[in-house]
Amino acid sequence: MTFARAARRQVGVFFYSASGRFSSRNDYSTVSSRLDSLSQYKSSVLLSRYASPSRGFGNFLRSFSSEAPVVADQMSLIKQLRQRTSAPIKDVKASLVECNWDIEAAQKDLRKRGKVLASKKSSRTAAEGMLAVAQNDGKVAVIELNCETDFVARNDIFQYLALAMAKRAMLVGNSSQEISDVFAFGPELFEVINGETTVSNAVTEVAAIMGENVKFRRGFLVSKSPAGVLSAYLHTSPQPGLGRIAGIVSLEVEGGNTQLEAVQRVGSEIAMHVVAAKPLFLSKDLVSSEALANEREILKSQAESTGKSQMAVEKMVEGRLRKYYEEVALMEQKFIVNDAINIKTLVDNLSKEVGSPVKIANFLRVEVGEGIERLEASDEPVAQTA
Repeated sequence: MTFARAARRQVGVFFYSASGRFSSRNDYSTVSSRLDSLSQYKSSVLLSRYASPSRGFGNFLRSFSSEAPVVADQMSLIKQLRQRTSAPIKDVKASLVECNWDIEAAQKDLRKRGKVLASKKSSRTAAEGMLAVAQNDGKVAVIELNCETDFVARNDIFQYLALAMAKRAMLVGNSSQEISDVFAFGPELFEVINGETTVSNAVTEVAAIMGENVKFRRGFLVSKSPAGVLSAYLHTSPQPGLGRIAGIVSLEVEGGNTQLEAVQRVGSEIAMHVVAAKPLFLSKDLVSSEALANEREILKSQAESTGKSQMAVEKMVEGRLRKYYEEVALMEQKFIVNDAINIKTLVDNLSKEVGSPVKIANFLRVEVGEGIERLEASDEPVAQTA
């Protein structure tokens, strides 16, 4: 019950604030009950009776002694506490020994240790984690919550916190619905919730429970115009709203066409394509001048190494730039479902199907841990994953 009260006080309050405007008031009780169910484990029998009768004064004394549980019982308690908290096995065993193998007291001790060590662990690399996506008719929110190991990323409490943060992000930030836009945000976006729990406090509480560095890294809000349709796709998704890679696409239909099923279908296919093909720009016209100059310099150097004439070198560079556009510009990429056409042709065909011009207004691709340098080879301490 110690665990249930603490988790509900911090993470539960946070989740309630985030989900309150999206559903009925009964949702909080459902979430709280889920958090309670996570912690309502029945403790194993700590001391087992000896199988055979004891004889003699020494055996009589041992039968009434307060020895630690037998090895099998100890392993069972370690496994149970590990499942509850996702804390490293070393810390789990240390707390159980300290608390004389009382699992409830050990769980409370783990949380105390976690709060003390959370700040120390904040400098450790956290490149694993989960993306959480929340969506309504007007916008999509994506947040990245990081941890040190995939084991913690699969933990229910960690995943609930990620989902709660995504839902909370829907209530703040860019509220304009006039244009399609992508708005990036950090932890400063979130405010105090119900005068008690902030995002920072909720993350610290979960870090204390998990025994790892847990941090909110970044978030994005993608909005659409009134004539637009938003589609999202999550790859490696353990449950709805969670995944390791997210693709989001905003399509706009001129004239407010009512044939939205076809637009949503194609939008979902393009979102899946974005995850697989990793485009960097919407069209070749939007490729940044810096990226284009760098690529041109590399291609020219490669072409000149062939020893051909300057005219031939220029032709080679232009030909290879077309290939570069097909790799980095979404509209030029071959469609992963049907590589006989590119995305531009796919959108043109959709326009003919619905009878109105359709265009891709925006897209977003986010992957857990991208851009984070992993330091396995360094002296940096890492969390146990046994």
